[in-house]
Amino acid sequence: MAAVKVFGTERSANVARVLVFLEEVGAEYEVVNIDFKVREHNSPEHLARNPFGQIPAFQDGDLLLFESRAISKYVVRKYKTDDVDLLREGNLKEAAMVDVWTEVDAHTYNPALSPVVYECIIKPMIYGIPTDEKVVAESLEKLKKVLEVYEARLSQHEYLAGDFVSFADLNHFPHTFYFMATPHAALFDSYPHVKAWWERIMARPSIKKIGASMIPSKA
Repeated sequence: MAAVKVFGTERSANVARVLVFLEEVGAEYEVVNIDFKVREHNSPEHLARNPFGQIPAFQDGDLLLFESRAISKYVVRKYKTDDVDLLREGNLKEAAMVDVWTEVDAHTYNPALSPVVYECIIKPMIYGIPTDEKVVAESLEKLKKVLEVYEARLSQHEYLAGDFVSFADLNHFPHTFYFMATPHAALFDSYPHVKAWWERIMARPSIKKIGASMIPSKA
């Protein structure tokens, strides 16, 4: 079986998301770098893969996909086994809980956390622009409220959808990884069940491998 291709850079959080799931299922894959400095993401070749000029793009034979969460779902469905069942689609209730917390990550958790990553890492390191501390402070207040909900949930279950690791948990990895490289990583110390959950995620071989190709975390 030919290796699938992931177009992007391994340090991209959204690319890293796809790579983690490929590692989880044990699929063969090739990362094809897209050079933003020469605007390769806007080239006709890349726009044919992702019409929005973003990363990642994904190719499996004649199938082209974009949007990291959609790609990741395709991967875990294609390579699902009895040992690797991250969507739990054989159990209606479990699958529903996976869906719920995947949506929470996309629409509540990530919007609160990612501005801190952008302000503390991306702006100063990539663009040479100072951090806007007001944006950071406002985002941290939002994140605290979100983490209170997570703390309550994770005090009852080891993972978000239940007592099993799922697609929902692993979707949290890339942006949280970068958050832990900011000066605000200690925030998680105030939420012991959240911190323990994060440590369980970080202990997974797939996470260790992909995290090693990203900017080193303080965690």
